[in-house]
Amino acid sequence: MIVGAKVRHSLYGIGFVCSAALVNCDIIFERGGRISFAKKTVVEDLELLDAADTAANEPKLTLAEVEEVLNAILEKHNAIEYVVPLGERWVDGKLVLQPGNQSQPKEIPIETFFHKIVMVRDRLRVLEQNINSHKKLTDEEKIDLQQYITRVYGSLTSFNILFKNKEDYFVGTGG
Repeated sequence: MIVGAKVRHSLYGIGFVCSAALVNCDIIFERGGRISFAKKTVVEDLELLDAADTAANEPKLTLAEVEEVLNAILEKHNAIEYVVPLGERWVDGKLVLQPGNQSQPKEIPIETFFHKIVMVRDRLRVLEQNINSHKKLTDEEKIDLQQYITRVYGSLTSFNILFKNKEDYFVGTGG
């Protein structure tokens, strides 16, 4: 399979090969999203389409429709980074780490520190989504892992003071 090739699957419909490795390839379908196939299976289950076959028979997507689908996929996988505003009083501030001995303190712009906190929160959300959608974990295992994530959120509530909007706050078991 060649990356970029257009294919048809009886169950998933039209798709495009997005990666091809030695033993498998990933295809993004209009129904079903991204699916990984063993290359042996690909030959049996997929029909390779060329541009001439599909151009006349398929509706064309507008740029707005493509953007809408792409945004939906990115949103589903929490891959869109939203701008999370820092509280006004912290803008242009700095975080000073003062060692117990008399060595030089370390100064970090609060914006840099804040960005790292937001990235931790976003990665926890992705982890949470991956756990919830995992096919091999039992419901009990998902709940156990979810409780750890909730406790991590609770440990991070100290940093809520940095956020401008309450809807961006970390919330632990109390909320």
